Amino acid sequence: MQVQSVPLSSITIGPRSWRDGTVRSIRRAERLVRQTRAGGRTRICSASASLLTPEQPDSTAETTGDKITREKVEESRDCICNKTLSRPQTTGSIFRGGSQRTFVAPFPPTSLREQCAGTSVAVAGEYMRRVREVEGQLRRQAGKVREEGIKLERERGHLERMLRSLRTHLNINRRSSEGRTGRPSTAETEMDGADYLLLCERRELAQLKQDLEGALRNTLTQLQALGQSSRKLLESASERARVLELLPNSASAGRHRSSAETFTKTDPVSSFTPECKQVLEESTLTVNQSQLLRGNIRQMLTSAIAKQKAVHCTVNDGLVKKISETIGLQQNLTLMSAATRQAMFRKQREINCIRHSHDRLQGPEYSGDILSREKLNRPLVQVYQRHPGTQLPEAAHLIQGSAVLRRCLTSNEGELVRLQRACLQLLDDQHGKRAAAQVDAAVTRMRRQQVDKRAMPSFLQQGAC
Repeated sequence: MQVQSVPLSSITIGPRSWRDGTVRSIRRAERLVRQTRAGGRTRICSASASLLTPEQPDSTAETTGDKITREKVEESRDCICNKTLSRPQTTGSIFRGGSQRTFVAPFPPTSLREQCAGTSVAVAGEYMRRVREVEGQLRRQAGKVREEGIKLERERGHLERMLRSLRTHLNINRRSSEGRTGRPSTAETEMDGADYLLLCERRELAQLKQDLEGALRNTLTQLQALGQSSRKLLESASERARVLELLPNSASAGRHRSSAETFTKTDPVSSFTPECKQVLEESTLTVNQSQLLRGNIRQMLTSAIAKQKAVHCTVNDGLVKKISETIGLQQNLTLMSAATRQAMFRKQREINCIRHSHDRLQGPEYSGDILSREKLNRPLVQVYQRHPGTQLPEAAHLIQGSAVLRRCLTSNEGELVRLQRACLQLLDDQHGKRAAAQVDAAVTRMRRQQVDKRAMPSFLQQGAC
């Protein structure tokens, strides 16, 4: 049904004061409508343009006013008829009156409670997704810490195996030193090059053992720090996961956030709290320290294996050299003892010859066995000695020859005694050298048998070569 408006200017009802009051009411209503209408789409046209104009006394003014009023009333009527059934908007609008802006409050919809509930669900879901990201980061960091702990635990096992190997080598060194004291001769028990090598090996192994024990203490401390960091990370992740019971597993798959954006800003009441940031930073620092410690341990193990092998091979080479030297001396002693024994036999034959000559020079023990040509009172000698100064030198020569033979016999007998003593000394030294070589060979064999080359992993042994 179309609404027809009546021109107001053609009708005069009541006094002027009543008309002015009506105009003020219309102005106030129009101002309120402009302030409260939503979206700027519901237009309320002014129908009081003619009422706001003062009444003209002449007919020309009234005619013009009636014309303007009629046009505005028709426009207002069409506008009202066309926009009456339009639905009010829920968002505010801005009216431009000159250079000023007027904000109009939105009209609350009937589904405001549902919208508020949906907004709350969205906020809670977004918070849960952020918490899930933080929890995932915490658990991933805990996994890294656990993996680092496993690697460090493996290095700790290598350290313990290396320490067991060092203790075994120290025990072998002690047994080697004690075994070398069993050499028979007094001269062989003095300190020699092999003993000094064993002493140097003992000092080197003791220093390596002390260094590795310090590294093992640091490793145990670092393992405790890694365990404590892992527990803190898991506790923080469990605390963060207290709001994830109603969130599906794929809730955070629709929206991805970068780590720099998610884990830079901290807030005590947000998903990423300062405690979480502190735990992550501490765990990262602990993991870096553990990695540095593992590198140092690997270097120490490689260096220790190389030094242990070098000093062990040096001592073994020294013992082998000592054995070869002892065997060489033993062979020289054998040759010299044979030569001395030959000289003894030769000297004995010479002494026997001298003794026989001396006995022959003394003549027979019984005077009846003296030959006539050997007697000093034979007729020829008595006739020759009738004149003075005609003494024969036979007796003097016999006496001198007997004295010379006696001196030679005494000297040769002394030489024979010295040769016999030297031969006995050579035989004694030869026996000592043989026993010393056997002791050193037993020590070397024991050192080679007792060393377990499988005590350390092959990759560490290859790195030490």
